[in-house]
Amino acid sequence: MKFNTQIPKRLKYYYLRELVLYRKAFKDGDFIHAWHHLERAHVIGQSYPGTHSHAHWLMLKFGFAIKDLKEILGQIPRLLVGGVKSFVGKIPLGNTGGANVPPLRPMPVPPDIQNILNSK
Repeated sequence: MKFNTQIPKRLKYYYLRELVLYRKAFKDGDFIHAWHHLERAHVIGQSYPGTHSHAHWLMLKFGFAIKDLKEILGQIPRLLVGGVKSFVGKIPLGNTGGANVPPLRPMPVPPDIQNILNSK
C-alpha cells in the first residue's frame, strides 16, 4: 500500500494556479467558472491529504457563500473522509468532488490535467 503525504512541488503549482483562478472568478461573481476551477483543483490535489481536504473545505465555504444546502451537506462527509482516503491511496480518480456527483465515482480526468499528473 502506498501512503501519500504531500503534493509534489510541480503539482502544487498547478493546484495553486487553479485556486488563484477560482478566487478571481468568485470575486468577479462568476460562480460557474469559480466552481469549475475548484473542481479542477480537487482533481489535481485529490491524491494528497492536505490539498484534498483543502479543496473540500473551499467547496464547503463556496456552498455557504452561495447558500446551497445540498453542497454544504454534501461537503461535510467529504471533508471528514477525503484526506484519509487520499493518505491510503483509495480515491476515485478524476472525481470532481462536488455534491452533484457520487463521492466514490471515478470520472474521466481532463486531458490537460492528465498531462500534468503524468509529469509529476
